[in-house]
Amino acid sequence: MRSRPEELRDRTKAFALRVIRLFRSLPYKTDTQVLGKQLLRCGTSVAANYRAVCRARSKAEFIARLGIAAEEADEAVLWLELLIESGILKSEMTVGLLKEARELAAILTASRQTARKAA
Repeated sequence: MRSRPEELRDRTKAFALRVIRLFRSLPYKTDTQVLGKQLLRCGTSVAANYRAVCRARSKAEFIARLGIAAEEADEAVLWLELLIESGILKSEMTVGLLKEARELAAILTASRQTARKAA
């Protein structure tokens, strides 16, 4: 049985891979590529920053990195919403990815709040 941190590490990595695949499927138009690159940056950053959370050397670093990961997940929600609402992507294509971004943002935000209370 895997620990919760290991599960979340795998989940954030899987999210990053899904974002990469979505980016590769986007049409090569200026507006689409600008929005897509923003999503690519923050979507992969969620996984990178969560890995840093797992290696934190202090409680303060742990809390700070959780905050960054939560912010990046929330930013991914924004870029996905913009891609959908602008008509670049159909919502049916991204509903699962958007749901996962929202869930990761909520989990990371709640984890940060819990850690701050315990500090």
